[in-house]
Amino acid sequence: MTSEVLYRVVDRVATITLNRPEKLNAWTPRMQVQLKEAILRAADESEVRVIVVTGAGHGFCAGADMGDLGQPALLQRDYFSDMPDADARRGDFDQPLSYPLGVPKPIIAGINGAVAGVGLCFALFCDIRFIAADAKVTTAFARRGLIAEYGSAWMLPRLIGPMNAIDLLFTARILLGEEAAQLGLARLLPTEGFHEAVRNYAAALAEQSSPRSLRIIKEQIWAGLSQSLAEASVLADAEMRESLKTADFREGVRHFVERRKPTFTGS
Repeated sequence: MTSEVLYRVVDRVATITLNRPEKLNAWTPRMQVQLKEAILRAADESEVRVIVVTGAGHGFCAGADMGDLGQPALLQRDYFSDMPDADARRGDFDQPLSYPLGVPKPIIAGINGAVAGVGLCFALFCDIRFIAADAKVTTAFARRGLIAEYGSAWMLPRLIGPMNAIDLLFTARILLGEEAAQLGLARLLPTEGFHEAVRNYAAALAEQSSPRSLRIIKEQIWAGLSQSLAEASVLADAEMRESLKTADFREGVRHFVERRKPTFTGS
């Protein structure tokens, strides 16, 4: 059986590819499990410093693959019953699609083509989103009689503001990459050479930035969504003191003074 998610590591970057191109990488329970496994694998591998998630073929993820919409029994049995449930007893970063926020490495969504529904929800919980100019984006939910899934009604307003989020969720209209970039949903890249441009960004991040710094800064950013300014400031002061003791700090000073590329170790 063909894997629905591909995995490869080059230049300290793990590229995870949703692999159902004949269906624009429509989301399945199997894909959801394999994607999380791949991301957690990348999180554990010491050679990986940055993670990129993208789609095979012409799409990123066209939303849930629910088969024949005229067969509700099939939907309930084969799709929704296999999807993991949210549980408030778990942490904010341990929900079915929020877990990327808790992964201690940068996760980049390379939105190379159509993205909708649950595929968009996943992308919202990545640290950075790049989008191809001709990619089509839609929340889709309201036009299917559904609601904003997987915490997207919490995350989307924080990325693009409440009014813009309400517009996209209420109307489920289609927007292209350029408008998505204007809203602040993603950063725009040309369609031609898109994957290479995303890889180059990720590789530069892996080479030029301390992996320890990336880990701590990511924690600061996402934890800050539920912290007061005072709490965030206290945490920053404590982390700064710790960073001054690290090998990466010493290397950060040395490579700058010596005008050479850094050789960070993450320690």
